[in-house]
Amino acid sequence: MPTTAPPVEADAVIIGAGPVGLFAVFELGLLEISAHVIDALPQPGGQPGELYPDKPIYDIPGIPVCSGQELVDALMQQIAPFQPTFHLNHEVSRFKRQADGRFLLETAQGLRLLAKTVFIAAGMGAFQPRRLSVPGIEAFEGTQLFYRVARPADFAGQRVVIAGGGDSALDWAIHFATQREHAPESVVLLHRRDGFQAAPASVARMRELCDAGRMRFVVGQVDGIAQQDGRMTAIQVLGPDGSTSPLPLDALLVFHGMSPKLGPIADWQLALERKQLVVDTEKFQTSEPGIFAIGDINTYPGKRKLILCGFHEATLAAYAAQALIAPGKELPFQYTTSSTRLQRLLGVNSAVDR
Repeated sequence: MPTTAPPVEADAVIIGAGPVGLFAVFELGLLEISAHVIDALPQPGGQPGELYPDKPIYDIPGIPVCSGQELVDALMQQIAPFQPTFHLNHEVSRFKRQADGRFLLETAQGLRLLAKTVFIAAGMGAFQPRRLSVPGIEAFEGTQLFYRVARPADFAGQRVVIAGGGDSALDWAIHFATQREHAPESVVLLHRRDGFQAAPASVARMRELCDAGRMRFVVGQVDGIAQQDGRMTAIQVLGPDGSTSPLPLDALLVFHGMSPKLGPIADWQLALERKQLVVDTEKFQTSEPGIFAIGDINTYPGKRKLILCGFHEATLAAYAAQALIAPGKELPFQYTTSSTRLQRLLGVNSAVDR
């Protein structure tokens, strides 16, 4: 009979690899606690990395402006000295406290972790792209149908149709229409109406590119597909007048937004209020001791859904977790500017400890 491998033991497991989850890695690292990070997405970054990688963020302390992806990249560089273990493309499906007080987490993909503490930094939940509901189109996902762009150069020389009217759709349409290297053969933006939920500057730029013949804009929505020899050759576009016409393509990129799914977290018997986890403001601990919730997933009086607030929550939760992970280990409160211990952990040249 097959045997189940023992679970991987961890001091801290962080569910969610968005900015707040990544900063929790940093704060735990300063407390000499290594972390495992689980995320349903195929790459770290969470909402900023997936929904608005190129959009400017203006309210990160000390950084006048950065894009979502630049913030994620900076956080990844900041936590590199602590060598966290990432488990991407994993969604936690089961969760149970064990007799010894630790938590057994299992993912739908078969990963098992036994953790002393758990940090839930899942934003509004596991984000899933809103998929097209068109018969037969799912067969082309990953070959001709895409809900995210991993390698823009893959679309060089192709007839690309981008469906959507938000920031991501317009940003990618503009990107492809202005490419000089690895440029697509053609770019068409498809949206159900001539109105957009995107930055006005992006809308204006898209219209300029259409006027210049660099791309096209079509009003309508995907109503069907045409295929030949196992490949999708065109989509059927349903126009505002009710007529249907074919739109030839090689690749269809769909950006209809991301749908947050609280998922199994809702079944973990943690106190919830309007699909958010109730926490205290001393430790940002949930109703279950040893489980902390930080970022947009939590709620408390005065809660503000800001990245900088999530950083604060991650800091206090890390200190609270340290007391549970190593109750007999006393770590003096120190500053990274002056502590040789902290600088050694960070891999920088140390000053004299003060």
